[in-house]
Amino acid sequence: MKIHTIQFVSSSIHYQQCPQDHKPEIAFMGRSNVGKSSLINALLNRKQLAKVSKTAGKTGCINHYLVNNQFHLVDLPGYGWAAVSHTTQTKWKKMIAAYLLHRTQLLSTFLLIDAKLTPQPIDLTCMRWLGLNHIPFSIILTKSDKKNKSIVHKNHQIFLHTLAQEWATLPPIFFVSAHDQLGLDNVRTYMQAITS
Repeated sequence: MKIHTIQFVSSSIHYQQCPQDHKPEIAFMGRSNVGKSSLINALLNRKQLAKVSKTAGKTGCINHYLVNNQFHLVDLPGYGWAAVSHTTQTKWKKMIAAYLLHRTQLLSTFLLIDAKLTPQPIDLTCMRWLGLNHIPFSIILTKSDKKNKSIVHKNHQIFLHTLAQEWATLPPIFFVSAHDQLGLDNVRTYMQAITS
């Protein structure tokens, strides 16, 4: 998929405030500091479309970007640890859940997981919740830089073994590095396939 046009559409705090044009949507979600903003910028060939910060928890709303006038890429707030209050985290959790459960235009969700870490309970819980609520999703293993190849491979094997305990069929898994540009075309091709 070639990126021709990108337009920032809206920033919402409730799914009912999201765009009403009924274009298909692909959401990006993940634990705070997983590299979501960097990945979105890399996928869309833009440097500062999604705000990148060294402070986790920068994204606080449901952000819609219209890609090629064809579909919306949706940037959701990070879950888990962030430099925000417990009250704010709870609010974000409810915001994300309401969007995922009620947004009829949502085709699929990319769940971003840090490839440099062993499986984190909060990510496994999120996967479980998505499965129980029949929300289609794929997994993107971020930070799969070439310099981290051995640890990424090791953690991937642990991850597969962990998932095999609960999942009969695994969702698609992509290895991606925004820094090395690794795997970006695979994700773009997948997005084009499900939105065409």
